[in-house]
Amino acid sequence: MTRTFFIVPILFALGVTGCTPSRPFYLHERQELAHYVDSALKPEYADVYHPRLEEVDKAQAPITLSNPEFIESWELSLQEAIHTGLQNSKVIRNLGSVTPFGFADGLTGRTVGSTTIYDPAIFETDPQAGIEAALSNFDAVFTSSVFWQKTDRPQNVNATSFGFIPFFYQQDQGQFEAAISKLTMAGTRFTLRNNTTYDRNNRGFGRALPSDWYTAMEIEMNQPLVRGNGTQINRIPLLLARINSDVSLAQFESSVRNLVMDIENTYWDLYTAYRNLEASKIARDSAQATWKIAFEKFKGKVETAQAEAQSQEQYFFFHAQVETAWRDLLNVETRLRWLMGLTASDGRIVRPADEPVQARVEFDWQEIHEEALMRSTELRQQKWAIKRRELELIAARHQLLPEVNLVALYRWLGLGDDLIAANRRGINFVSPGSMAWDEMTEGNFQEVRLGLDFRPPPIGARREMAGVRNAQLQIARERARLEDMELNTTHLLTTAIRNLDYNRRQAQTHFNRWATAQKEVESATALYRGGKATLDLVLEAQRRRAQAQSDYYRALGEHTKSIA
Repeated sequence: MTRTFFIVPILFALGVTGCTPSRPFYLHERQELAHYVDSALKPEYADVYHPRLEEVDKAQAPITLSNPEFIESWELSLQEAIHTGLQNSKVIRNLGSVTPFGFADGLTGRTVGSTTIYDPAIFETDPQAGIEAALSNFDAVFTSSVFWQKTDRPQNVNATSFGFIPFFYQQDQGQFEAAISKLTMAGTRFTLRNNTTYDRNNRGFGRALPSDWYTAMEIEMNQPLVRGNGTQINRIPLLLARINSDVSLAQFESSVRNLVMDIENTYWDLYTAYRNLEASKIARDSAQATWKIAFEKFKGKVETAQAEAQSQEQYFFFHAQVETAWRDLLNVETRLRWLMGLTASDGRIVRPADEPVQARVEFDWQEIHEEALMRSTELRQQKWAIKRRELELIAARHQLLPEVNLVALYRWLGLGDDLIAANRRGINFVSPGSMAWDEMTEGNFQEVRLGLDFRPPPIGARREMAGVRNAQLQIARERARLEDMELNTTHLLTTAIRNLDYNRRQAQTHFNRWATAQKEVESATALYRGGKATLDLVLEAQRRRAQAQSDYYRALGEHTKSIA
């Protein structure tokens, strides 16, 4: 009856659930996974209060084409823009490849993966890989343990043993151990240890006291003679942590450099945007004047309706160009505000106060080439990577050595009826009332142990040999990467110098274009007024002038950016 009582529920459970159900099934649920769809998958919000920045709370409605009004124009110098950007950058911002960007890109690519001012300190205080973590290997370590054991068990003894050995063995035993050890930079480990044992048992034959205390103070030295010996091998974890910290600082430095570069480039992009807007407005106003002339001639039946419509189209074309230039200017201004850590809109509009460089700038190739190879943070990081691999190779070769340790121990010990008291009694063991600490501190009993501990590497040392070869290949790879990065730096610098010269010459060419186009517009307009030229000549000249003016300021901005 009892077995049936247990078997029936088990069989019922197996029949309901099955051994390997293909789909989850929940009792009291009308639909599969209904609870998880309705409740468990609802988004949760962290209960975190964090005050928002003033730039966020005081953000105003953006300036648009339909709402172009702003309170004032903020004349901003390049130095002030860089200073503000560095001051407001807890998160080191960079444009990277997220322009144009969406909401998701703006929140993840722009912020989550960005370098912050806290990164070097966070890396250095890493409890696993930081410098303090490496130094902790040489900290003094204190350990202690206390155990109490009661034994009560029968013994395999003959009943006729006259009671020398009790049939039931009973014992109360306490054990205490405390030790402090310290590893030195040379690999030597010193240990100061105290062992104390209390023993009370019923083996009365041959025992002077029913219970006794044993205590011993030990000084132990473990000195590696081959593997683990020397300051160099023991300092490798510390040096690796220091290298990782230096790499983190170099990464932070490159992030700050990129931020300054982005601010400067965006600053001159904003300058170019203002000049482009100015050129578009000049072209629009000129087209409007030409449309007015064509309209007057059309009313006087001197010009055709097609010519008047053509001049009108030219006006609306440049009007659209003005709106596009204004939109582009606002977008660049917003981008500069973001790099500076300012609110997107505060009623002011930023206007560059500095002018781009128009003079010819020359660099000495040998000087800047050596400076680029010496000061590049990327090359510095790669050199640290090579140094890291070299230290790892030293550590890998060290594993091929046998482990030979010299072990030396000196011990003071004492036994007594009691462990310790406030005053010395002058009674030695095995007399009743003797104390173990008195016996030990009198130095009556001392022991010495001296020896060698030898452990060779595994026969064949396959893992160790593979580690050495792997470290050698890692060094070869990092050196090849450094060589390629230096070559790439030379090519990039060559391209930068070539672009600097190109943009300067382009600025000169486009300026000459602009001056010539201005003369052409004035001449064509005068001829058209006098009826000696067609409207097409005027409209085409206006287009070329507007394009030449925009190209000049764009090349001038690129020339200044090339210097950076």
